[in-house]
Amino acid sequence: MPPVLGTAIAVIAAGLVFLAIISWIIPWRLWLAAFASGVHVGLFSLIGMRLRRVNPNDIVHPMIMLHKAGLTQITTDMLEGHYLARGRVPAVAMAMIAANKAKIELDWSRAAAIDLAGRDVLEAVQMSVKPKVIDCPDPTKGKQMVEAVALDGIQLKAKARVTVRANLDRLVGGATEETVVARVGEGIITTIGSSESHKRVLENPDMISQKVLEKGLDAGTGFEILSIDIADIDVGENIGAGLDIAQAQADKEIAQAKAEERKAMAVAREQEMKAGVEEMRAKVVEAEALIPQAIADALRSGRLGVMDYYSLRNIQADTAMRETLGNVEHKAPGER
Repeated sequence: MPPVLGTAIAVIAAGLVFLAIISWIIPWRLWLAAFASGVHVGLFSLIGMRLRRVNPNDIVHPMIMLHKAGLTQITTDMLEGHYLARGRVPAVAMAMIAANKAKIELDWSRAAAIDLAGRDVLEAVQMSVKPKVIDCPDPTKGKQMVEAVALDGIQLKAKARVTVRANLDRLVGGATEETVVARVGEGIITTIGSSESHKRVLENPDMISQKVLEKGLDAGTGFEILSIDIADIDVGENIGAGLDIAQAQADKEIAQAKAEERKAMAVAREQEMKAGVEEMRAKVVEAEALIPQAIADALRSGRLGVMDYYSLRNIQADTAMRETLGNVEHKAPGER
C-alpha cells in the first residue's frame, strides 16, 4: 500500500473517531429536537450534563413532554436535580402531566418528594382520579375472611371491600394500604364483638360499614376512605357454647380432683383411727396383764384375803357370763 494512501486512511479514521467523541459530548440531535419543540436547552447545558454524568435523554425528552403539556414553569435544572437525587424523572414528568390534565394541584417539589419517598407518584395521581378497591382481608396474605364473635357467642366471618383515593398531601410519611386493611379489619372485629346478637349483624350488615367509617380510619394514612362495603358475611362456629363446654369440663375435672383428695384424706384418717384402736387395745392388754400381778402383791402383803380373792373371781365369771348372754340375745336370727 502506498504511504500516501495509508496516511489518508489513518487521518479519516482519526477524524471519524473525533466526530464520534464530539457527537457523544455534544448531543446535537437532542438539541435539534428540543429546538424544534420550542424548548430552550443550550448546547453548553447538554455538555454540562455529560460532564455531570447525567443522561441528557432522561432530561430533554421529559422536558419536551412537560412543555407540550403546558407546564412551562418547570426547568431543566429542576429535572436534573431530581435525576442527581436518583429520582425517576420520566415517571414524575408523566405524573405532573396527568395531574395537570385532571385539574389536580401538584407541584414539582411535592411530586419529586413522593418519588424519592419510594412511592409511585404516577400511580398515586391515577388513584386520585380513579379510586382503588382494596380487599379486607388481603387474600394474598393467606386469609380470606375477618373472623369475630358476637356477644351471644356465635362466630361471624366477614369480607369487606374498601374504596380508597390517594391523598397527595399526606402521601409522604403517610401509612400504606396494609395499615388501612388492618384498621378496617380491627373495626369489623370491634363492631361484631360489641353486637348483642349475631342475628342483628346478619339483618343489617351496613351497620358494620357505618361504625367503621365513623372511626376515621384513614387518619395518618396516604389515602382517603370513600366507602366500606361488606361483600360477604357467613356464620361460623358457636364459640360461646364451645367455651361453656370447655369450662364445664374443667370444673368437672377440678371437682373430681377435689373428691379424690377428700377420699384420700378419709382413707388416711381411717388408717389412723385403726392404728389408734390397735394402740388402745395394746394398752388394755397391758393393763389386764398387770391385774394378776397386783392381786398377787395384795395377797402377799395381806391386803387381800383368800375369800376376797374367790369373791372377786366369782364376780369376774358372773360378768363374763352376762356379757356372753347379752351378745347371744343381740344376734340376728340364723346367726350363731
